[in-house]
Amino acid sequence: MFRFQHKEYLLLLLVLIPVLLLFIFFQRWRKKSIAKFGTASLVYKLIPDFSSGKQVVKFVFLSLAYTFLILGLANPQIGTKQEKVKRQGIDVVIALDVSKSMLAEDVQPNRLARAKNFISNFVDQLKNDRLAIVVFAGRAYLQMPLSVDYSAAKLYLKTVGTESVPTQGTSISEAIDLANESFAQGDNKSKALIIISDGEDHEANVDEALENAAKNGIKVFTLAVGTDKGSPIPQANGDFKRDAEGNIVLSKVNVEAMRTYAEKGNGKSYILGSGKDEVNAILKELGHITTKEFEDVVFTDYDDEFQVCLVIAVMLLITEFMLSERRTRFFEKLKI
Repeated sequence: MFRFQHKEYLLLLLVLIPVLLLFIFFQRWRKKSIAKFGTASLVYKLIPDFSSGKQVVKFVFLSLAYTFLILGLANPQIGTKQEKVKRQGIDVVIALDVSKSMLAEDVQPNRLARAKNFISNFVDQLKNDRLAIVVFAGRAYLQMPLSVDYSAAKLYLKTVGTESVPTQGTSISEAIDLANESFAQGDNKSKALIIISDGEDHEANVDEALENAAKNGIKVFTLAVGTDKGSPIPQANGDFKRDAEGNIVLSKVNVEAMRTYAEKGNGKSYILGSGKDEVNAILKELGHITTKEFEDVVFTDYDDEFQVCLVIAVMLLITEFMLSERRTRFFEKLKI
């Protein structure tokens, strides 16, 4: 298990962006300034020992040294010891719709991005509950099995897109069935399923899936994403989805269908807005579900690896310091 102890320091790497832009600007400005005095080849003959390429190399060394210095401050750690830890919580499966209609932009930036942002904020609020992620469109796939590794959940979430499921459609029934299978068997309590979708394609066989979920003690909560006004569905070619007659198809949220799913699943339905209120509301409902005790294997001891990064940073700084800006035979062969 790899992690950074102080992730906040990684933001300092963003400093490299304006520094790089300034360096590029300086190189172009110097080139234009030299051009004012004559041709570049003639000017460089007047300063034969000067190597512009070495300035680039020295800048690269300094940038890498800064990068490893920041990585050292963030303190990379490698997990070295695993232990079984007893926790008290519930099992939660999030079923996320990744069909093409989730790219509609009636909510900004689009429905899928809004849903992923909700999940990210939701995961940040979890403590002892186990979480699994299911993605679905025409088929359903288990993206992450039940775990308390919330950092892994957020990594999985970043990779989720409409290409995660090759078969298009909205098979909510299959998502419910897969979630049902993903829960611990033999336990008819402490289970919650959160379905996030625009509910556009209403399926007749969802009732059977919800009935089976209810028998296994699963409470179903739904989050409807989108608006009644609707929006076109962007296509890869830059156009929008069209019907057989060439008219642009508007995708609208089916709030009523999502509400029906929640009612039959003994849960509650919500319309996804900014996400903050919905996170709090669902967490409050989950708090009413009876918890259970379970064991989970987690890393309890980590080795610090910041020394490696700092050593590399120092070596790069020393190399940069010893590298003069004078042209040498070696760099002449490299034509820098």
